[in-house]
Amino acid sequence: MTDRDFPDRIASAVTAAAITGFHERALACTGWPLEAPDDLATTLGVPVGLRDQLVANHRFNSLLWAEEDLARRLDVADAEIAANKRSIDRYNQARNDAIERIDEHLIAMLEAARAAQPFVGRLNSETAGSICDRLSIVSLKIRAMREQTGRADATLEHRAQCELRLSRLLEQRADLGRCLDELLADTLAGRACFRIYRQFKMYNDPTMNPYLYRKA
Repeated sequence: MTDRDFPDRIASAVTAAAITGFHERALACTGWPLEAPDDLATTLGVPVGLRDQLVANHRFNSLLWAEEDLARRLDVADAEIAANKRSIDRYNQARNDAIERIDEHLIAMLEAARAAQPFVGRLNSETAGSICDRLSIVSLKIRAMREQTGRADATLEHRAQCELRLSRLLEQRADLGRCLDELLADTLAGRACFRIYRQFKMYNDPTMNPYLYRKA
């Protein structure tokens, strides 16, 4: 499926269930996020351009998660923590770039599906790409919390607390998924719209971060 096929398939192809299903399958793959089966991305069932950005967003969130864990270590040299922090900064920039590209693809496809009819409904403050990003992050939290519920070395109280937190995370993901489906449906029907909000991470730009350009 290419992006040109999107107008006839939006209702069935781009859904929260498809996206969260991909998130779960990716996290279950041995080697993810550094590597994954060649056919993993095709399980999303969405146009290629959008698919690539959804995969990239989830991959960089997964890399971020691992680096955030490593950055909390207390038994390594400061240089290792500094390296973790630099990786976090790099992955976070890439994650935000993917969010913007998700929105670019979705807005272009929705406009094509509406045949240039104007969006006359409410302006949604959160973009569809941002919701996809939040779904990715909560899937990572669900995976990690589920692991805690099965820890043989943890107390019964710890596992019970994690079971409760897991149920809340699952509820949060369901709520987010419903918000995504409703936003896409309302935008397609002309009842809502969202815009691409550029992050402009100035601290990553050597021409805008004063500590970098002054030194240069």
